[in-house]
Amino acid sequence: MPRKPSAQLNDLELAILRALWDHGPSTVREVHEILRRDRDTVYTSTAKIMQVMCEKQLLRRDDSKRPQVYAPAVPQEQTQRQIVRHLIQKVFGGSAHKLVLRAVESEQLPPDEVAAIRKLLKKLEGGKP
Repeated sequence: MPRKPSAQLNDLELAILRALWDHGPSTVREVHEILRRDRDTVYTSTAKIMQVMCEKQLLRRDDSKRPQVYAPAVPQEQTQRQIVRHLIQKVFGGSAHKLVLRAVESEQLPPDEVAAIRKLLKKLEGGKP
């Protein structure tokens, strides 16, 4: 019996989505050239993964053009929120607090990012930004 496709993105799927978010709708060839900058991959693998991503409804394919053009089916922010929710449940036992603490502890945050975090916290607390 075939394995059920994972709801979580693997590294290659995420790299493909990143390429499309950064560069806009693209052909398999264009995505493949972007991926080759950082990894050793072959064109047929990129094409197959993108086909599977269409079946998983992660990508949309415009069949009216040749070569076909692919675009993300879900906005970047929505995908990031989904990944973060999964990470909070899987790694931090449902505690967003622990995730944020570890993220802040593990990075040397520049002053502008610290200011943005403070602004967000004030907004969440009901204060004025």
